[in-house]
Amino acid sequence: MTFFYRLFLLSSLITTVGLAATLPNTVPAHAQAASCPAPALSRFQRHKVMRGETLESIAQQYNLAPETLIVMNPNVNNGRVKVGSELQIPPYNGIVVEVPSGQSWRQVAAQYKVRPDAMFEINGCQTKPKIVFVPGLNWLPNRPQTTSVIPKNSNTQSRVNISGYPLQEAATVGLGYGWQINPQDGKVFFHSGVDLLSPVGSPVQAIAPGNVVLAQDQGSYGNLVIINHAGGMQSRYAHLGSIKVKVGQQVNAGDVLGTVGTTGQPTAKEPHLHFEVRSSSSQGWVAQDPKGYLKR
Repeated sequence: MTFFYRLFLLSSLITTVGLAATLPNTVPAHAQAASCPAPALSRFQRHKVMRGETLESIAQQYNLAPETLIVMNPNVNNGRVKVGSELQIPPYNGIVVEVPSGQSWRQVAAQYKVRPDAMFEINGCQTKPKIVFVPGLNWLPNRPQTTSVIPKNSNTQSRVNISGYPLQEAATVGLGYGWQINPQDGKVFFHSGVDLLSPVGSPVQAIAPGNVVLAQDQGSYGNLVIINHAGGMQSRYAHLGSIKVKVGQQVNAGDVLGTVGTTGQPTAKEPHLHFEVRSSSSQGWVAQDPKGYLKR
C-alpha cells in the first residue's frame, strides 16, 4: 500500500463521517469551557489555490506538514492541488477523529500518544466530545524523514529560558506537576502546574517580562492571569483573589499581577497559587514542569 494511498484512506474517512463540510461549525460556542481557547475544530480556515501554488508551498505558508493538508482534503490527488479548489486549513498539524462508541477522548489521546492535557485544551476542554482534533503527526502510517513535526511558528530554535518566582517568599509545594492523586476525590489526574501554598492576599508577581494576554475569571482556574513571553513561552497564575493587571499590558519580572486567593475550583484545600509554564508547539500550548523555571 503506497504512502499517498494510505493518506487517501484517512481523508476518505473524514468525508465518510461527514466532517469535511462541517468542520468550521463542529463545536458550538456554548460547549467551549471558559478556561480554554476556542476548540481547534472551530478554527479551521479555507484557502483557495492560486496559480503557481503547490501543496508544499501552501503547507509552508501555514506552518503545516503537507501530509496534514492531504488528510484534511480528499480532493488533493497524489500530493497535487488544483487551481481554484479550496483547501481546509487546520490551526495545527493533526487529524480529525470520531471518538468510537464506548470510548473516551482520553483513550483516543493514548492511542495517538498525545498528552491528555494538550488534547483536552486543544479541544476546548469538552468532557464528552464526539469528534476531536488530534494534534501532531503520530497518525502518519510512515512518517517521512523530511517532514517537520513542529511548525515554524513554534519558536523551537529561539526558545527563551525564562525563570523567576511568582511569590515574594519561597513556598511549600502543595501539589506537584504531573500525574497526581486528587485530594478532593482520590482519582488520578494530570496536574498541569504546581500549587504553591501561600496565605490569601499574598502578592503574586510575574516571573519574567512579557505581555498580558488574559486577566479575568476563567471557570475552574478562577481569576487567571496569562502572560506570553518571548520565544514561545507562557506563564499562568490561577485562583487569584484579585487581579492587578489588564490585557495588553507589558509587565516586567517582579511586577505584581494580583493576590493569592481561593477562586475557581482549587485542587489543594489550603490557599495557594496554581502556577503553570507552557510552551508553544504543534500541540498548542503544552504544559511544562514548572520546577525548572522556578528560581529565586
